[in-house]
Amino acid sequence: MRNVILLAAFCAALPLAAQDQSSSSSSSSSQQSDKPQAPPTALEKPEMAAPEPEKKPDEKKSEAKKPAEAKKPEIVATKTIEEIIARVNNEIITRSDLDKARVASEEDARQECQGKCTPDQLRADIEDRQKNSLRDLIDQSLLVQRGKDMGLNVEPDVIKRLDQLRQQNKIESMEDLEKAVSAQGSNWEDFKNNIRNGILTQRVISNEVGSHISIGKEEIEKYYSEHKQEFVRPEQVALREIEVTTEGKKDEELPALKKKAETSLQRVKDGEDFGEIAKRFSDSSTAKQGGFLGVYKRGELSKELEDIVFKMKKNELTDVMDTKQGYLVLQVLERYEAGEQPLNKVENEIMDHLYSQRMEPAMRQYLKTLREQSYVVIKPGYQDLAGGGNSEIQEVSATPEASKNKKGHKKYLLFGKKPASGQTSGT
Repeated sequence: MRNVILLAAFCAALPLAAQDQSSSSSSSSSQQSDKPQAPPTALEKPEMAAPEPEKKPDEKKSEAKKPAEAKKPEIVATKTIEEIIARVNNEIITRSDLDKARVASEEDARQECQGKCTPDQLRADIEDRQKNSLRDLIDQSLLVQRGKDMGLNVEPDVIKRLDQLRQQNKIESMEDLEKAVSAQGSNWEDFKNNIRNGILTQRVISNEVGSHISIGKEEIEKYYSEHKQEFVRPEQVALREIEVTTEGKKDEELPALKKKAETSLQRVKDGEDFGEIAKRFSDSSTAKQGGFLGVYKRGELSKELEDIVFKMKKNELTDVMDTKQGYLVLQVLERYEAGEQPLNKVENEIMDHLYSQRMEPAMRQYLKTLREQSYVVIKPGYQDLAGGGNSEIQEVSATPEASKNKKGHKKYLLFGKKPASGQTSGT
């Protein structure tokens, strides 16, 4: 179990003090004596009054006995301090970051489980994701910093992604997209930065981990021969769609909408990628997935659609169909005859499966290496599942940049207590 390091970060609010402006006002007065003087403000020292006649000794004694006027209490400015729960090199993770990540993980779980999970399964999925939230935040910070160190430029991808979001939400301009994001209570720069970090993270994973995973033809054939029973299936078709909705539209709008669907179909016929056209022009919720609709057996579609698509070949397109929801174009992405599927039909499926099996342990090993080369500290009471629970540590001055280059030296020995006998300091 890994020793975890305490990050102590506290700030003190400083009192506001009014500045004495008497010297500047008197200097200004001497330089501009020929100009009319403005009335003194509340913070300026008032002009000196005429000298009073000298008081007699007994008047001075009686005056000295008067109680001193009580001073008004000094106003102190207060500042809300964000709780820092982790530090990753020169970046911090706050409690509000963790809270947002937990909310987002719950939303993701609910979206992915729609119609597929029982309430107990959904609850368990949410708990599992939230338990990993801090680990995931640290992982992303490490990956983003690595991407910056590699000099990766993802700005063209950020612009492309923002434009896709604009088109999917039927928003006229990027300025209108910014207004829509702000109207939902999100900061526009934070919104863009989240997209940027996501793209940067995926690029690092692809370059540093995915590119080193190779699946040979022999492995695919071996898996297929050992799992043939998994590929015995009924007749099925995998479908993609482009849908131009007509719900809530006026009759005079329909010709233009049908023209939009026909243009989309023609662009695919002319060689453009169906998935990209679906992302840009489809009104369906499947647009984000390139129009992927699903895999269907006989009896799972309406009789009219079933009669059409089960006669089609792979990559074949329907004409523009007029449905209750709108104008629809379907493509048969793949079709499976009843019985044991041949290897060429399931080769990509097997490759994806084997790739996923190798990707997870390779990612964890890569992230472990990044952590060992970085300065990562976590406040006690917050659990990072990549390295186990927290342990008591000494508070010391952080020198992350010096430690990053000591690749053979564990960061825990640099910044915390040495592990007890029998313990290891690995991630």
